[in-house]
Amino acid sequence: MENKKKVLERMLLGIPLGIAIGFVISIVASAFFGDGAYYSAPPSFIESMGGELKAVIFQVAMSALIGLVFAGASVIWEMHEWSLAKQSGLYFLIISLTMMPVAWFAHWMEHSLKGFLSYFAIFAGVFVVMWLIQYFFWRQKVKKINEKLS
Repeated sequence: MENKKKVLERMLLGIPLGIAIGFVISIVASAFFGDGAYYSAPPSFIESMGGELKAVIFQVAMSALIGLVFAGASVIWEMHEWSLAKQSGLYFLIISLTMMPVAWFAHWMEHSLKGFLSYFAIFAGVFVVMWLIQYFFWRQKVKKINEKLS
């Protein structure tokens, strides 16, 4: 019961975080790929949705969903009876099964096999880099704690 409550709390906190991160990404994407204008969503997505407002509403909902799932799934990292490989694999599976369809429908990737594979490779690469940063950070922290205990 305690885990369910923790998952729900994290999911609720993840919603606004996901929306905020989505907004920041739209600003960064506009800065790098735009022509000096702000693009609230990819032009192809705006066109397919029949207007900017519909596209932005959908994109905000999808950013909220991503935040909800990523945050809720973070409880996996607290399942100490599981191996790190099991935790990592299950977390990656859950976030991938969320992120890839959202990215496809929101036109965050090119709609082709090449576009899908490229996006997935970038997504997996970012995951691995973030995982390694966290791993070495916590390994160093545990090492310092163990030194103090000795």
